Amino acid sequence: MKPARSFASDNNAGIHQEVLDAIAAANQGHTVGYGDDSYTESAVRKFKKHFGDGIEVFFVFNGTAANCLSLKALTESYNAVICGEAAHIYVDECGAPEKFTGCKLIPIATSDGKLTVDAVRHAYHGIGDQHHVQPRVISITQATEVGTVYRPREIAALAEFAHDRDMFLHMDGARIANAAASLGLSLHQATRDVGVDVLSFGGTKNGLMGAEAVIFFDKKLSRDFLYFRKQGMQLASKMRFIAAQFEALLSNELWLKSARHANRMARLLEKELRKIQRIKIVYPVEANGVFAQIPRKAIAKVQKRYFFYVWNEEQPVVRWMCSFDTTEEDVHRFAKFVKDSVRT
Repeated sequence: MKPARSFASDNNAGIHQEVLDAIAAANQGHTVGYGDDSYTESAVRKFKKHFGDGIEVFFVFNGTAANCLSLKALTESYNAVICGEAAHIYVDECGAPEKFTGCKLIPIATSDGKLTVDAVRHAYHGIGDQHHVQPRVISITQATEVGTVYRPREIAALAEFAHDRDMFLHMDGARIANAAASLGLSLHQATRDVGVDVLSFGGTKNGLMGAEAVIFFDKKLSRDFLYFRKQGMQLASKMRFIAAQFEALLSNELWLKSARHANRMARLLEKELRKIQRIKIVYPVEANGVFAQIPRKAIAKVQKRYFFYVWNEEQPVVRWMCSFDTTEEDVHRFAKFVKDSVRT
């Protein structure tokens, strides 16, 4: 019998009980749809409490939509978006960013998942040349796809580079809670304070159900987003049930407590794995993911019991993610099974 919790993805976790309670509490009587309700108004106030006044917040169903529609609001079809070679928008969104924006994505190689100003500078060329796409957005992921975390100064440097060239900085914050918790920063400090223009704010990976948000730190950039969201089929009719989830997440530090716990479980998993010979941790464990190089034969053995993804077939490197509901017992049991699988 397979365990109830795996280490494949924080997407595979359930819904936090406090979030379920909030949904149930909102399930009373009738209210106006499409976001013109008191629940949505209250949730937006929560976002402003965390990110400051002067923002615009829009709720969508998933991270792909949050990313694609964010980029759509910032670009024309002749523009380009600079991103890391492992960026979710480049690797895991089935060409949706190109389809919805018409833009070219320019992937840049990274050693640790993080873009640098020097790397971005090499992709910034052809400006004013009608034969070339025009770079308009730098898109970063926080925490990165390999579990590393940008430091504030690194993001600020990219923001400065972008703004000096009339470009924008977009952040795919599918795991922004884990990154902020890792850095010991507030959500405001981890995003707005370091120059992010538009944030795809992740909820699903931190205990919500089909709830993501797009946050504009400059209202002028969100001018047409209502229409982009509707055309993108992301306008929820029963918006209150998405709003109620964000209300719960942003109350009583639930976002922070859940992220801290997931991060702590990842560090515990790293600690246990480092005790096992023939296993190598390949990236710093800075959020809630552990990337490990293990013997190829052991992968199949472990996957017979635990579902997870192979990150790099050639190396071979696997990805193990922890969630808000991962327990220490889960970690110890999993690490022991990995150890036994590697030995045999």
